[in-house]
Amino acid sequence: MPISRRALLMTALAGAVEPVIDVHQHTCYWGRSDEDLMAHQAAMGVTRTVLLPAGSLTTLDVGAGGNQSVLELARWQPGKFSFFANEVPTLAGARVELEKYLKAGAIGIGEQKFWVECDSPAIHLLADIATDFDVPVLLHFQHGVYNLSIERFHTVLEKHPRTAFIGHAQTWWGNIDRKHEQKVMYPKGPVTPGGLTDRLLADYPNMYGDLSAGSGLNALTRDEGHAREFLARHQDKLLYGSDCEDRRGTGPACSGSQCLAAVRRLASAEVARKILFRNAARLLKIG
Repeated sequence: MPISRRALLMTALAGAVEPVIDVHQHTCYWGRSDEDLMAHQAAMGVTRTVLLPAGSLTTLDVGAGGNQSVLELARWQPGKFSFFANEVPTLAGARVELEKYLKAGAIGIGEQKFWVECDSPAIHLLADIATDFDVPVLLHFQHGVYNLSIERFHTVLEKHPRTAFIGHAQTWWGNIDRKHEQKVMYPKGPVTPGGLTDRLLADYPNMYGDLSAGSGLNALTRDEGHAREFLARHQDKLLYGSDCEDRRGTGPACSGSQCLAAVRRLASAEVARKILFRNAARLLKIG
């Protein structure tokens, strides 16, 4: 007899030993319902989920819902969900849209996944707004497609020391390797320490990393010896996220549950607690 959705939720919550904050999920992810999202998160043992909306002209290439959809789910389930605000930063009304939802309770800006230079006036605008509201900005770095020219991003960090930035996606995680080829989205094999991402995390107090999606999982599993050292080295700067669209929250299709398992396997218990809960709670001011 199939297990009911309610039974799945209750079983997963009962098995959650410690709190887990997931900093990267979407409403309407390729048509997934809010109820399916809730079941997915419960199956992974996530206790608080941060919802990242799309901008008004895009669905972030994953069918993601916009600002109103994440606001409504967070208000329906306030103990389980928080939300960011988002907008295409080059639009004339970007500031107005972002400030509207930040005033309504958004705790960050993102996921910024748009075709702009990562040090463009549009990114500086986001940083100024984020500083005004004391919230972070989450950026999807993808070579040749989104938030271009990551090698110049240090100039943004230097100009906006009071704004926290969270790096995510293929180019961000590929650059843990000092020998990374920028056109390769999911590199394999041993990692040479000292890559651009490694240096940004080490050198700038306002830079953080989001471990979500296949790119984050790949960074952890391609060279587990390096991953152990990387997690320990940046234990105060890394955040757990899932960013997966499946409906089960388990199995080979769920990168989020695989990332959880990898963090717990590769990090000490204390470091894992920071990555899975404490860092996000501190940065996002989640009680």
